[in-house]
Amino acid sequence: MKPMLLTATTDIPIGKEWLYEAKYDGFRCLLTWENRTPQLMSRNGKSLNNMFPEIIDFCDEWYEQIQPFLPLTFDGELVYLINHFQSDFSTVQVRGRMSNANAIKKHVNDFPCHYVVFDLLTLKGEKLTDLSMSKRKEKLQKLFKAVSFSLSINDEDRKRIQSIDVYENSDDLWKNVVVSYGEGIVAKKKSSTWKSDKRTVDWLKIKNWRYISVFLTTWDKKNGYFHGAIYKGTTSVEIVHFRHGLEKVEEKTLIELFQSNGKKDSQTTWELDPSVCVDIACIAFDRKHLREPRFHAFNFDKEPADCTWKNMQRQLFPLPEKVEITHPDKPIWPTVSIEKDDYLLYLQLIAPYLLPFLRQRLLTVIRYPHGAMDDRFYQKNCPDYAPDFVLTNQVDDIKYIVCNDIETLLWLGNQLALEFHIPFQTTDTTYPTEIVFDLDPPSVDQFSLAIEAATRMKTIFDQLHLESFVKTSGGKGLQVYIPLPTNTFSYEETRIFTSFVCRFLCEQEPQWFTTERLKKNRHNKLYLDYIQHDMGKTIIAPYSPRGNEQALIATPLNWSEVNDSLKPDLFSMPAVLERIKNQGNPFRDFRKNVDKQKFADILAQLKE
Repeated sequence: MKPMLLTATTDIPIGKEWLYEAKYDGFRCLLTWENRTPQLMSRNGKSLNNMFPEIIDFCDEWYEQIQPFLPLTFDGELVYLINHFQSDFSTVQVRGRMSNANAIKKHVNDFPCHYVVFDLLTLKGEKLTDLSMSKRKEKLQKLFKAVSFSLSINDEDRKRIQSIDVYENSDDLWKNVVVSYGEGIVAKKKSSTWKSDKRTVDWLKIKNWRYISVFLTTWDKKNGYFHGAIYKGTTSVEIVHFRHGLEKVEEKTLIELFQSNGKKDSQTTWELDPSVCVDIACIAFDRKHLREPRFHAFNFDKEPADCTWKNMQRQLFPLPEKVEITHPDKPIWPTVSIEKDDYLLYLQLIAPYLLPFLRQRLLTVIRYPHGAMDDRFYQKNCPDYAPDFVLTNQVDDIKYIVCNDIETLLWLGNQLALEFHIPFQTTDTTYPTEIVFDLDPPSVDQFSLAIEAATRMKTIFDQLHLESFVKTSGGKGLQVYIPLPTNTFSYEETRIFTSFVCRFLCEQEPQWFTTERLKKNRHNKLYLDYIQHDMGKTIIAPYSPRGNEQALIATPLNWSEVNDSLKPDLFSMPAVLERIKNQGNPFRDFRKNVDKQKFADILAQLKE
């Protein structure tokens, strides 16, 4: 049994006979589940069990619930979700090339994948492939409800098997895919049956193409491929080789161009000096090359000097249509050459990691109208000129902004809100959702005091069986988090704990730590701030920039990084984006074990 195949098209079919799903970029595979351990089989019939153990482990954990429905077969996609509508193929590809068990284990920890299910082929051993798509979808939904699997795609959900969302309206889905930089959408006829290894016009794929400008460099007569590059600084970097998408006359024109103006480099290759630009359609960039490249058009209006790394990023991640951007070339962090457009791109790329902490929280921003290190002001009230898509929440006489989506985030970025400060609770909770200790040394030169305090706190929390997280403040200190069960402990109760921990550390090392609020009385000691953790107070959000000269980021860390080599200036805006690609998000599982925290027992002992 091999997966049913889709037909590519450029137009979305419209009509009541169609349903629509997001298309995810990953490994298509069938999951056949007969006994306790299922089989993940690729399109080529290769077992993927060893490479994706998180899926197999999830199945083992849920075996008792699913057993009454076995044997069954799912059709789906193995993906690494960036957001609800976008997945990153390169991460799955890296995993697919691994064979070392320890390397796979580490990759699972840093980049856990999901299996997105969009079809049910057998259930309780009964073949369903001859049923209509609508009938199969109904059975899939009933099954997922019965066994408490995820009924919707959510990159923050730790359930490794999730059911794809189905849309009746293609416009709604397409808008979500475009603003989320997803691969595209799939249109399926409700009446369609499932045919193994058949390409069908009943299933259509419509790609969310991005168009990248490159200059031509090489033609290889042997395989027919043309090569294109961009400039990264002053260096020419090849990012694509292509032949698909060319009409016969276009291909002939390119060949003649290389043979007449190029230099023959070997028996089969010609090189061309940077002179001619073309636009290439693609769906993503996989760190080295454009994904699924196709020739789109000649671009005689562009010069090779315009084909740059920075322009490629903007073409890969276009700004949402409803967000109006002004003065994109305005210097914001001039010392490190970051302009407004660079900042907006950072917000676009970091949104999947920042938005979960902004969502449903009353936002306070610090705006720098003339750029970092210049005049600034705090803004809590939503201005009258805010667009309609900006959500607000009225509390007393303040109309707070609630930043739940990327459009609002980018609108704030265009307003030069450079810092995002959030309260310790959401709009739908009364009590704090986490405890945060702010470790504030007297200056960046005494950052080692913050490392010492954080390390000692980690030891205490480990002994108390409390899971803790740590991040830089984006300034000169560190901040330590303890997630709490929702709406369980009041600020008064958490204060009992925070004051105990801070006073204990001060008693242990009075020459290093203090809880003295007045700076003049701290005597060059690290300030353990537990007073700040209170109703109405705020803390800098994870992954928020700061308005300091170096464009440093409040960066989540792994505890193993909190050592003598840790320095605040390691976490600049570009460095944090590269860090996310290479080692994932240390706060990814921030609330995973929140209901297992032993905080109630500890609090009871402190109250005695």
